[in-house]
Amino acid sequence: MPHDGQPVSTAPLLPDLRGLAAAALDDLGHVLSEAREALRARVTVSGKVSAPALEEHQFAAHALSWLATYAEGLRQLDAWAGRLEAADRFGEIEALILQIGFGEYLAQVQGGIPMSQGEIARLADLGLTWAPEAPAATLIARGNTPAARSRLVALMRENHGRATFGATGLDEELEMIRDQFRRYAEEKVVPFAHEWHLKDELIPMQVITELAEMGVFGLTIPEEFGGFGLSKASMVVVSEELSRGYIGVGSLGTRSEIAAELILCGGTPEQKAQWLPKLASGEILPTAVFTEPNTGSDLGSLRTRATRTDDGWEITGNKTWITHAARSHVMTLLARTDPDSTDWRGLSMFLAEKTPGTEADPFPTAGMTGGEIGVLGYRGMKEYELGFDGFKIAPGNLLGGQPGQGFKQLMQTFESARIQTGARAIGVAQAALECGLQYAEERRQFGKPLVEFPRVSGKLAMMAVEVMIARQLTYHSAWQKDHDRRCDLEAGMAKLLGARVAWAAADNALQIHGGNGFALEYRVSRILCDARILNIFEGAAEIQAQVIARRLLD
Repeated sequence: MPHDGQPVSTAPLLPDLRGLAAAALDDLGHVLSEAREALRARVTVSGKVSAPALEEHQFAAHALSWLATYAEGLRQLDAWAGRLEAADRFGEIEALILQIGFGEYLAQVQGGIPMSQGEIARLADLGLTWAPEAPAATLIARGNTPAARSRLVALMRENHGRATFGATGLDEELEMIRDQFRRYAEEKVVPFAHEWHLKDELIPMQVITELAEMGVFGLTIPEEFGGFGLSKASMVVVSEELSRGYIGVGSLGTRSEIAAELILCGGTPEQKAQWLPKLASGEILPTAVFTEPNTGSDLGSLRTRATRTDDGWEITGNKTWITHAARSHVMTLLARTDPDSTDWRGLSMFLAEKTPGTEADPFPTAGMTGGEIGVLGYRGMKEYELGFDGFKIAPGNLLGGQPGQGFKQLMQTFESARIQTGARAIGVAQAALECGLQYAEERRQFGKPLVEFPRVSGKLAMMAVEVMIARQLTYHSAWQKDHDRRCDLEAGMAKLLGARVAWAAADNALQIHGGNGFALEYRVSRILCDARILNIFEGAAEIQAQVIARRLLD
C-alpha cells in the first residue's frame, strides 16, 4: 500500500538503520517520560507515592513497567549494534535483528504490549496517545516486514549449529566460556535431558561432579575463598548455555551462587571462611528455604519460628517449593526470630546444616520431614514441601550473628537472582528456537519444508529477535552488577521480559511441531513445561511489574 504518497520498498534492510534507531529511541524516551509523570499524578497522595493508590491503578502501573522494559530492551539492542559496528562485526543478520526488533516493539508500544496472552498494556491505560515522529514511524511501517523476516530466517538456516543467531557482542574471554559450556551441554546434557524429564529423575551426580570440576559452583566466589572470582557476566553465559541444554542443569549453579552471595554480603568472617570454599568446590550443595504454603511472594508474613535455646536455635514450621532439598547439605533458611513481630523486621537467615538424603530416605535429619511436589517441568532437582519440628541449628549458624537481618540480607541477593533467571530464560528460549528451526527444516508438508511457509519462518524470526533483545538486557544487568552499580530495575526488567520471551518461544516452537509437539516423545514438550516456571519463580510477573513501577516512580 502507498505510504505518504510513495510506494513502500520491499527491500529487507532499511537505509540509515542506526540513525533511525537512535532517533526512535529519543522519541520513545519522551513517551516514557510522559507515561511516568501521568502515573505519578494518579498515585501521589500528600506529595508521596501511595501504595494503595499504586495498587488501585495497577493496570496502568504495569503498563508503565512494560513500556519502560521495552524502551530499555531497545536501548540495549541498539548499544549491542553499536559495539558490533565499532568492531566491524555488524553484518546483515545483526542488522535484520535490530530492524525487526525496533519495528515490532515500537509497533507494540503504539498499539499494545502483551503482558500475557490475554492482557494488553496500552498507552491509553495511562491516558496517553503517541504519534511517532518520522524515524519511528518508518520503523513501524517498514521494519518488521515479511521480506525482512524471510531474509533473517534464510541467514539463520545458513548458520544453523551456532550457539546463537547473530553475534552476541561479548568479549573473547566470555565467548570462550560460552563455547566450553555449549560443548559440554551438547555432549553431556542434551542427549539425556529428555529422558531425565520423562522419568522425573534427579540430574545424575556425575553431572554435578563434572560441573564442580569445571568450576561452575565457584565461578563468582572470590579467589581468596577458593573460587575463580569471575564476573556475573560469566555466570550469565554459563547459566544460559547449560539451560539451553536443560534448565535443571542450568539452575544448579544458581543454588550455590545465591547461597554464596548471602554469605558474602551478610556473613561473619568465620562463616565466610567455613562455607564459601566448600560451596565453591561443590563439596556441599545448598538449597534456599524461604517460601511458605500461604505466603508466596509475601515473604514478610512468614510464620516459621526460630526459638533460641541453650545450645543454639530450634525451627518449627512449614516450607514449600524448596528446590533440590533432599540432596542438599545446607539450607539458607528464613525464619521469624522475633515472635512479637508481624512483618519483615522480625526475620533472620540461618545456615541450617542437614544430612543429604537418599531415594529411600530423602530427609534423615532429626526434626525435619519432607514430601515431593509433582511438577510439570523443571524436574531435574525436584521440588519439596518441608516440615520442621524442633529442628536444631548450631549457635554460630545465624547469618551475620545478629537476629532481625534476614529480610535485608535476602534483598541483597535479588539483583543476582533475577539476572540468573533472565539468563536461564534466554537459554530455554534459545533451545526452543533451535528445536523449532530444526523441525521446520526436516518436516515436509505439501512438497516443501515447513520453514518455507511464511507463518512458520515468521515465528522463527521473531523468536531470534526477542531472544537477542532479552539477551542484551540481561547482559547489561550483569555488567551493571559487575561494576557495582545499582541494577535492581534492569535485573527486574531482564527477568520480566526474558520469562515472557521464553514462554512465547516454547509455545511457538511447539506450534511448529503441530500434533507431534503435543507428544511427550518430542523434546519441545519438555521445553514448553520448563519455560512455564520462569514467569513465576524469583517473583511472579505481576509482582515484578509492580516492583518495577515502584522503582520508576522513586
